[in-house]
Amino acid sequence: MVHLHSTHSDGTGTVEEIARDGERAGVDVVLLTDHDNLDAARFGEEGWYGSTLLLAGHEVSPPVRNHMLAFGVEEEIDWEGLSPRGIADAVRDAGGFGIAAHPFSEASQPFRWLSSLGRSMLWEDLDCVDGIEVWSFVSDGGQNVEGWRDALQMITRPERYVTHPPQHNLDEWDRLAASRRVVGIGGLDAHQFGVRVLGRALRLMSYHRSFSQLRTHVLVAEPLNGELEHDRALVFEALREGRCYICSHAVAPGRGFGFEADGVEMGGEAAFDGQELRVSLPRPAEVRLLADGDEVAGADGGSSLAHRAERPGVYRVEAYLETYGRRRTWLLSNPVYLR
Repeated sequence: MVHLHSTHSDGTGTVEEIARDGERAGVDVVLLTDHDNLDAARFGEEGWYGSTLLLAGHEVSPPVRNHMLAFGVEEEIDWEGLSPRGIADAVRDAGGFGIAAHPFSEASQPFRWLSSLGRSMLWEDLDCVDGIEVWSFVSDGGQNVEGWRDALQMITRPERYVTHPPQHNLDEWDRLAASRRVVGIGGLDAHQFGVRVLGRALRLMSYHRSFSQLRTHVLVAEPLNGELEHDRALVFEALREGRCYICSHAVAPGRGFGFEADGVEMGGEAAFDGQELRVSLPRPAEVRLLADGDEVAGADGGSSLAHRAERPGVYRVEAYLETYGRRRTWLLSNPVYLR
């Protein structure tokens, strides 16, 4: 789970409460991203909470726009006076990697009283970033809210309300990936909207409910072993390299999804050589294989797909299922780059 806020910034849950909610929801790893602070790491709160590993990055948060999720840095990034490209460079120079947070977010009028949804939070120069939040659960879900009835459904029954990430987000990802590798993630931007009273949170949407919605699965190179430094390095490496995929967990669990091209993993790049692209799904679904944003193969109701690439391209997978009477995006792979 990526992109959450605790009481160290503007969330209403403590780090331990978030980790325990993650464990209760069956989440392996939680990536905390408080605004402009690494206090969770500084205070020794990173680590294993039962079966859930909590790691801390932070959200570089200039006023209004150009927020970036920064991982693998030891100190907070000072954004003062920096352009979008300057922020991206500062994260790299600090030895970390950055993902543009809610880069397509426009203000949602019914949520104008909530700072995280009531204003535009666009990124102004995506050509400088190494990764983007392709699907931001709270921000993108809020874009379709047209009134208080929609807002209430989004908060109380998001699994019925949310259908797909905005097509514009996917189109922009395809544009960026045409010239370079760009990691795509699904982020929650979870704050557990509410207030704390006498040490307890009175909330509208709990972290636990958010954990049941949108997940980013990372494919680590070897098993985690319970040692913080070892496990942090594996998780961050997989995320940095794009060995990950996005799953709408509310539609169906996504563990077991696979996509590769003759040994080239998700996020990997190779010279085009007529590779066979292979997709495996945890359950039968509608699946589409895209090259540079255009569908080149598909299947309806199967749990696998194979296609021989006929040209160079940036190949990625989309899978769909029907729940609550509506077709919904279930899985989005990171690309395989055949140049």
